[in-house]
Amino acid sequence: MIKVGSKSFYAASLLLTPKVRDPAYALYAFCRLADDAVDLGDDRLAALARLETRLHAVYAGKPLDNPADRAFTRVVEHFVIPRQLPEALLQGLRWDAEGRLYHELADLEAYATRVAGTVGAMMTLIMGVREPRTLARATDLGIAMQLTNIARDVGEDAANGRLYLPRKWLLAAAIDPDAFIRSPRFDHRLATVIERLLEAADQLYARATPGIAELPLACRPAMRAAGKLYAEIGREVRRSGHDSVTRRAVVPGRRKLGLVGRAFVEAPLLARSETAPALPAAQFLVDAVARQPLDRRPEIPWWDLGRRFGRMIELMFVAEARRQGRQPFSEAQA
Repeated sequence: MIKVGSKSFYAASLLLTPKVRDPAYALYAFCRLADDAVDLGDDRLAALARLETRLHAVYAGKPLDNPADRAFTRVVEHFVIPRQLPEALLQGLRWDAEGRLYHELADLEAYATRVAGTVGAMMTLIMGVREPRTLARATDLGIAMQLTNIARDVGEDAANGRLYLPRKWLLAAAIDPDAFIRSPRFDHRLATVIERLLEAADQLYARATPGIAELPLACRPAMRAAGKLYAEIGREVRRSGHDSVTRRAVVPGRRKLGLVGRAFVEAPLLARSETAPALPAAQFLVDAVARQPLDRRPEIPWWDLGRRFGRMIELMFVAEARRQGRQPFSEAQA
């Protein structure tokens, strides 16, 4: 499914270890099937109602009898994924089904948060990280990827009766949004709007990069590759003169391979930095994770030697405190 549905994400996922890659595929499968159920169904709202029922069954621990739902149930249980995250994804799909309009960039960011920022947040939890600043950067990356997708698919979306480019931007460029949907045409005015969207995406890619350094070392190459591959789609749109009406930007396989190789080299060298909070549109995802109590500590991957060493030291302090008849500080806080 992932090989066919997202070649860029599939290429990046090959850099993950199996312990992360397998749950990532389960996450992708559920999200992809949800998207297809709405996009390809005759009655979108009825399809959404069925998806909400499926999600309720997942969180009740009684998934429907299909591989994607069973696998996704194991993922949300093992990695303690708050229900608000996949619920937000379904809300974004509902906005599509209802034909929601996006007037400003903030409106579009709210949509991208739901259909892509949620995936970034859930992927971060799968990689064993729950820190708010890392989640904020993961949502930045997901939103940037979605903005890139929108810039690439302008003509395809219009043919399906959809328009995601901010309507105020189109009006400022003397383009009637409704007339464009009826008869999509490319010209220099549209090019300026698409460039504005690509610039917004570039800013988010830059914001997201320090967050990759917060991930376990073995996970960084895949996330760096994902960002570089999607950003390259934006550059391909630029190379075509921003014409995403009559053509669809595709990154050649040889260039993808080069980008993946560069990501593998760059990932260990990325530096942490003090970064901005989450976008206002995405803060609720970070808050949802913060409110979700952990009834157990997530397993530390074998490759994350720093965290394993830290856990060992902590357990030594706990054992010593118990030997002396004192309550360990970590347990007193629990």
